[in-house]
Amino acid sequence: MALGVLNNISAIYAQNNLANTQASLSKTLQQLSSGSRINSGADDAAGLSLANGLQAAATALSQSAKNASEGVDMLQVADGAMAQVTNLLNRAVTLATEASNGTMNSTQITAANAEYLNILGEIDNIDSNTEYNGTALFGATPAIYTTDGTIGQTDSNSALANVDSGTLSLTAAGFTTSATAITELAKITTAIATIATDRGTVGANINTLSAVANVMSTESTNTLAAQNDVTATDYGQATSDMSKFQILSQTGIAALSQANQSQQLITKLLQ
Repeated sequence: MALGVLNNISAIYAQNNLANTQASLSKTLQQLSSGSRINSGADDAAGLSLANGLQAAATALSQSAKNASEGVDMLQVADGAMAQVTNLLNRAVTLATEASNGTMNSTQITAANAEYLNILGEIDNIDSNTEYNGTALFGATPAIYTTDGTIGQTDSNSALANVDSGTLSLTAAGFTTSATAITELAKITTAIATIATDRGTVGANINTLSAVANVMSTESTNTLAAQNDVTATDYGQATSDMSKFQILSQTGIAALSQANQSQQLITKLLQ
């Protein structure tokens, strides 16, 4: 190559290579400090798009799992309330049985019936006042969580609609004689069976929602793992690259210095 002073081509080459090395070193240090391989769209546009999609999916799955878990909590509240109704009905069986055996006088039957009416009132209170996060759990159209974890409304024949004493078909006046006590006892027995069936339905829904929550939690974890594979810094590779670029940076600076010094040889020709 001929000697000249107009353009120091060697220095230009060295300077360009040094600039590229410094940019690569800066990018590697950013990956090491952030823990992410993709810190801007320029790093990996396709990878960034994929990572954002995976993050959105993981967020949706995580929220769905939370919804299902809240559904389980709500149904457990309902199940606990129905357990109390069952306890009340069992006491009602005792009262109706005592009143129906023909050994109690009218005053005693009246006293037993008064307690029975209190039981009916308490069942109605449970029906009216049991709620979860401000949402009524019982009544004609009780709220439930569906299998996907979202809240919905059941129809009037659903398990949660059978809690009040009038759906259960219990006589509002109770019993006043041993004969009416026998009739009411049969209704109470049927009511206990109805609540047991309803609790079985609620229990099945609890199991379903629990399974949904577990599946969605697992899917969310796996999706986050996939996102991590796309975006996370490979520290083994990054530290190796850092060492390489540091060496190239040092040699680039030395080469640029040598290229600049080579121009000084021209002055020696003029001596």
